[in-house]
Amino acid sequence: MTTTTTTAAPATGAPPAWRGLLSGSTVGPLAALLLASAFFAIRTDTFLTGGNISLIIQQVMVVGTLAIGQTLIILTAGIDLSNGAIMAFGGIVMTKLAVDGTVPPLVAILLGILVCTAFGLANGMLVTRISLPPFIVTLGMLNVAFALTHIYSNEETVTGLPSSLTFLGETFPLGRTDVTYGSVLAIALFLLFAYLLGQTAWGRHVHATGNAPESARLTGIPTKRLLLGVYALAGTVYGIAALLLVARTAVGDPKAGQTDNLDSITAVVLGGTSLFGGRGSVIGTLIGALIVGVIRNGLQLMGVRSIYQILITGVLVILAVTVDQLSRRRTR
Repeated sequence: MTTTTTTAAPATGAPPAWRGLLSGSTVGPLAALLLASAFFAIRTDTFLTGGNISLIIQQVMVVGTLAIGQTLIILTAGIDLSNGAIMAFGGIVMTKLAVDGTVPPLVAILLGILVCTAFGLANGMLVTRISLPPFIVTLGMLNVAFALTHIYSNEETVTGLPSSLTFLGETFPLGRTDVTYGSVLAIALFLLFAYLLGQTAWGRHVHATGNAPESARLTGIPTKRLLLGVYALAGTVYGIAALLLVARTAVGDPKAGQTDNLDSITAVVLGGTSLFGGRGSVIGTLIGALIVGVIRNGLQLMGVRSIYQILITGVLVILAVTVDQLSRRRTR
């Protein structure tokens, strides 16, 4: 009797998390970030100071966290136009419940995150069960969340928040620089999702579903259930972004997040994630968010009008999508 030994084929899919900075999709964005940083370091005296670097991270942590959820959805060849409005509604729910004394502050935070998760789940249900296009679903949900935010808040900003809601906006010294707890949480989230997408079977399934959904389904991946989970998880991330926003501003603002949906898409695209799905990483998204933050901060230090910051960002997005499209054509 003879025995045979079989060797498992190497798994395919997303690259390991530790290789995120070295993967093809992030080399270009990383080079752009370094070049932009070098340019502003030469042109201004304060760009590379610890206080300014900390400020840049604080400025991008909310949009960056939103962009984590956006990355998950774009990797599956979808898009989410509603994330900024969902975040704003979650922030209003947290702050009103906590300030009114309806529930303890920690419970109010949990309920705000759960509300955002419910919005994400609703998006996922419409996409997977009724097969509606993600663009249309999330465009409609943007209006729903926007309207509910203004109805529930009665058009009023919520102030006088308890310390539990603003704790993440507080700072601690790191050398000679003050760093917010919220910045640490945002970076931890990026590392967590880099691991999940790069080192787990779930992450490989997300990439496979975005790259070729029918092929993924035929290999046994429950694509509809996976998509539903991705949208719900993205909603949870939007809830955490709501908490970070509340902590940074110390108010519940019904007008918050009105352009953050586009800013999160910008971060994802500049980070090298393909709008056609299946290729990209949250490490790239972090780099993309930092590119936007560095450019806006650097131009502001140089005294350039804010309208030119928007112009340059728009040009960069078009260039990034063009490069992605050309890359796809070469690989066909």
